[in-house]
This record gives sequence, structure tokens and C-alpha cells, in this order.
Amino acid sequence: MSDDTERSRTPSLPIEVLVSPFVRFAKMEAASGILLLAGTVAALVWANSPWEQSYHALWSEHVSIGFGHFVLSETRLEWIDDGLMSVFFFLVGLEIKREVLIGELSSLRQAAFPFVAAVGGTLAPALIYVSVTHGSNALKGWAIPMATDIAFALGVLALLGDRVPASLKIFVTALAIVDDIIAVLVIALFYTHQLDVFSLAVGLGGVALSFAANLLGIRKPAAYAVIGVCVWSFVLKSGVHATVAGFLLALTIPAQTYIDRDLFLKRSRRLLDRFETARPNSFEAHAAIQTLEAQCELIESPLHRIEHYLHPWVSFLVMPLFAFANAGVRVLGNIVAGATHPIFLGVALGLFVGKPLGIGLSAWLSAKIGLATPPAELSWGKIFGAAWLCGIGFTMSLFIATLAFGEGALLDMAKIGILAASLAAGIGGSMLLLRRTGPVLSNSSPQVQAG
Repeated sequence: MSDDTERSRTPSLPIEVLVSPFVRFAKMEAASGILLLAGTVAALVWANSPWEQSYHALWSEHVSIGFGHFVLSETRLEWIDDGLMSVFFFLVGLEIKREVLIGELSSLRQAAFPFVAAVGGTLAPALIYVSVTHGSNALKGWAIPMATDIAFALGVLALLGDRVPASLKIFVTALAIVDDIIAVLVIALFYTHQLDVFSLAVGLGGVALSFAANLLGIRKPAAYAVIGVCVWSFVLKSGVHATVAGFLLALTIPAQTYIDRDLFLKRSRRLLDRFETARPNSFEAHAAIQTLEAQCELIESPLHRIEHYLHPWVSFLVMPLFAFANAGVRVLGNIVAGATHPIFLGVALGLFVGKPLGIGLSAWLSAKIGLATPPAELSWGKIFGAAWLCGIGFTMSLFIATLAFGEGALLDMAKIGILAASLAAGIGGSMLLLRRTGPVLSNSSPQVQAG
């Protein structure tokens, strides 16, 4: 009997009927990208309306959290950028650790091609930005066009449907993950202005404590959450951006299962037999189910459990809220001035030209000299189309722009450049990927085959 038939025979609760449209939307591959776009549009409409001041007043109001002498006060925008985005970076760290251990970055052969492409895709935009803004006070924004927005890029690929092979989505995901690693390093090394060594030492000590908990076999997510809050607060005080704490903590989360697969299967079958022979709703039946539930927790690593739990919160709350709070910029009246501003030009050219140029050229050269092997079923046309999509730098670019320029006219120019380039890159990449034909690459050789 198929799973669909089994589900159709299971009676639905009234609440399940009510929420089923939302559940179906959440399961869409492009759902998070759609919400991210909706938050962006809402912010732009509000910031370009007669009620523009109310938009900025909403995010500039201070909110205090704590008790007694332990009170932390930040604006709502800072709580989103320092707090919620730390959760985003924590999830990024979990995904990177998973990919390195068992995913697309788990072997040198698998990782080489997206890694080389990602490095080229970060260097070229930064060099273009520096060349455009050289000699001005805009130079500190050099890292803005370096990163790819994975939610938007994968959302566009999902909307293109079967025109995009699964291997291309894997390539873009791996490339964006390497992008994120580079972005975290850049934030930690180049966007730390004043350093409190004591607070940083305590924060790193907390990271070490979390790693020790991993080695001791502590598997309860709550224990790591308590350590994480303490680490976050000290790293925030240190001057290093608090999002770095989220990334470092993610690397300490246990990725191993407590029991192996064979033992889990053996115990589970014995428990299911006990459940089958027990009377319905009896103590024995419930005891078997509860024990089976405990076994399921033991076979699932804390890393996978936490990642599974956080993913919808980050995709459907943190990132859309970040976009809504940060994308609001006055575009009307600034288009003409922005078109010739060095920050706008540096960001726009870096994302729209530098990103695809850096990814495409480095990928092609790595295949040409035999340094890396591209996936066999991908054509260079598909790879160049995906490289253009990676010019959508929205979330991370906005985040780095805020770190670089704080508030004011320079930040507005950077935001306009990010929005314009991301829109153009999304359209350009989509149009290129809509072309189904193209030479397919061979795994055994960097040469191009027909077909």
C-alpha cells in the first residue's frame, strides 16, 4: 500500500484541514524565496511612501532584555541583525558541517569544483568594487558584492522546474556554502572595529565548553542553547560581530548518532512486535511507543535534529524579517544620483558582472587544467547561468553593507546597488538557464562533448 493511500485513509483533524494550505506552501522548494521577496517588496513600498518616517522609526526604537544589572538594550533593527541573524549563521554553520562530513564537500573530488568557483566568485567582485571606489571613503564596503543569497538563488532554480538538473542545484548549494564560509571569515577579520580581549576570551571559552560537551556525549539541545546564549552575549560585547558566535557554536554540535543503524533496527523491530501483541491503548502499548520514540532520538544526531527544527524558523521568519527591516531604502529621487555614485557602481558591477565572471572563469580554468572535474550532466551554459544567478547577493550583501556603513546615505547607495544588481542577475541567469540546449561536460575530461 502506498503512503498516499495510507494517508488518504487516515482521518484528518479539523485543524489539519485548516492549516493544510500553509503546510503545502511551506513544502514548496521556492517558498522561503517567495517570502523573502515579499518582505523586500513590502519594505520598499513602505520606505517610498508618505509614511517613510514611520518605517525607520519602527526599527530605531530601543528594546531592553534582561534583569537587574544584566540588561542588554538595542534597537529593534540591531536585535534582528545581531540576534536573529546569529541564528541564521548558526544554521549556516550546521549546514556547512553536515556538508563537510557527509555532503557535497565531504571529499576533495566533490568539493574542488564548487570551491574553486566560489573563490573566484568572491575575489572578482571585490576587485571590481575596489577598482571603482578606489580613493574614496566607500572603499570599506569592498566585501558587499562577495556573497551569494542561497535562498533567492535556489528559489529561482526551483521556479525554473525541470529545466534545471538536480546536479546544478547541488553545485549552487555547495558554492553558496563556500561563499558563506568566506563571508564569515571576512566579517570576523575585517569588520571588527574595537576589540575587548577579555569578553572575546570568555566567548571563545564558551565555544570550547560546548566542544567539551560534545566530547563528553551531551546530546540535549537545551544544554547547547544555554551555552550558546552566554557565548553570544560575550562575543557581542567583544566587538566581534555576534553572528560569528553562531557560526563557531554550530561547529561544536555533535554530528554522531548515539547508537548504530543495526542496533536501532533490532531494537525497533522488537518494540514494534511488543506493540502489535499488546492490547490497544494498554500500558504495554504506550510503553513500547515511548521507548521507540527514545530510540528514534538516539539514532538522530543532535546536528540533524537542531537543523531540522531551525530550518523553517530561519526560512520563514528570520530571513523575511531581516529583509523587511533592512531592504527599506528611498529609491524615488535617488535613482539618478545613485547611477553615478561609486558605491552603487561598485556593488552593482561587482554582483552583476564580477560574480558570474569570477565563478565562470575560475570554474572553466579549473576544468581546463585538470584541477577540478565538473559534473558530467552539466553544460557550460547551465554553469554560466547558475553563476549569473549567484549575483543575487541580497541577504548577506545587505548584512555586510550595514556593517560597513552603519546608517546614512552611503548605506542607501549600497542598498540600491544590491537591489538593482540582484534583480538584474536573477533575470539574466533565468533567461540563460531557460535555454535547454548546450554541450554536456564529461566527468573523465574537461573537454566539451556534444549533446
